[in-house]
Amino acid sequence: MSRVTINTKKAKHVNKFGKLILSDGTVLNGMGFGYSTRVFGELVFNTGMVGYAETLTDPSYSGQILTLTYPLIGNYGVPDPSLKDHDGIPKFFESDRIQARGLVVHDLSMVASHWRMVMTLDEWLNKENIPGISGIDTRELTKKLRNSGVMMAALVVSSKEIDEEEIKKQLSSAQDYASETFMDVVSTKEDQVFGNEKQTVVVIDTGVKNAIIRNLRNIGYKVIKVPWNTSIEKILSYNPKGVVISNGPGDPQKCQDTIDTAKSLIEKNIPTLGICLGAQILGLAGNADTYKLKYGHRGQNKPCINLEDDHVYVTSQNHGYCINPDTLKDSDFDLWFTNADDKTVEGIIHKKQRCIAVQFHPEASPGPYDCKFVFEKLKTLMEEEKPAKK
Repeated sequence: MSRVTINTKKAKHVNKFGKLILSDGTVLNGMGFGYSTRVFGELVFNTGMVGYAETLTDPSYSGQILTLTYPLIGNYGVPDPSLKDHDGIPKFFESDRIQARGLVVHDLSMVASHWRMVMTLDEWLNKENIPGISGIDTRELTKKLRNSGVMMAALVVSSKEIDEEEIKKQLSSAQDYASETFMDVVSTKEDQVFGNEKQTVVVIDTGVKNAIIRNLRNIGYKVIKVPWNTSIEKILSYNPKGVVISNGPGDPQKCQDTIDTAKSLIEKNIPTLGICLGAQILGLAGNADTYKLKYGHRGQNKPCINLEDDHVYVTSQNHGYCINPDTLKDSDFDLWFTNADDKTVEGIIHKKQRCIAVQFHPEASPGPYDCKFVFEKLKTLMEEEKPAKK
């Protein structure tokens, strides 16, 4: 019997000065770790218990400072970023880098141990130029964000004392999250091919997670990932069996090129699945409207009701915008899933065409795998003997 070596490492990039300053004037002091710098972004919270490697590399967190509510973070370290599957997709990461601008935790584990670990969390953040702060009362911070809504914040890590007033001035003039555009940051610059099967699914990359590509490969299709603003003509040139519009950051109404493409996909009855931001884009393409949630849904235990069978599914979520349920009545979509907690829209299904969308993440990563059937639902739509309109 072979023995497994359990790697153990101690934190090195720690014990620095750290300040988290909110736009409402709140100042929180803690221990800085990771990379010494200052960043500005929208402060949000995620209630998941595990999966910080997947969470931090999720492109949907671009432009945000991420608070993890689970009290102990970093105890199992970080796996090897160079490990990839047979398609060349990283095994343990959702993109090729950390996407969040900063990390806020209650207690950073000063020792990490796991058989897959190659570095500690603070090492990883330092390597990727990302600041972190620990010693923060994340429960109290989360209550503030729930009551007041997400807000802009500054996170500063330094080996020297931090000038609080200077940071406040810079924060007051920092670009607001809602006004930022992210597609040129998170989307691929060129078409990428995964697999060599005859039948193809095109993924419009508005910040796609690697797990979405992996799940499409698992149901038997070649995947071609294309930039967010790819034209319908270019997509049709690949003769796809179906199209997926991915997750991603920011306001969906800033993705007009993708919305225009989505309208054409619906019109031509090409089997299409929208995920998270992709769901909002499809909603806009089908004459629904979107709005910004007070503090968003970010976690791994969000209950959603499938109105087709009245079953409740536990879902993984990460979004700050949502489809307005009041606008569905006069849109091209019916409600498919609804959130059991706050009745927000969690899924829509087209009234006539082969088009579905979910606000949650059926690919999980991290989170429960309860909703992988959504990919099978897309496969069923793709295998229907209904030719797309040319």
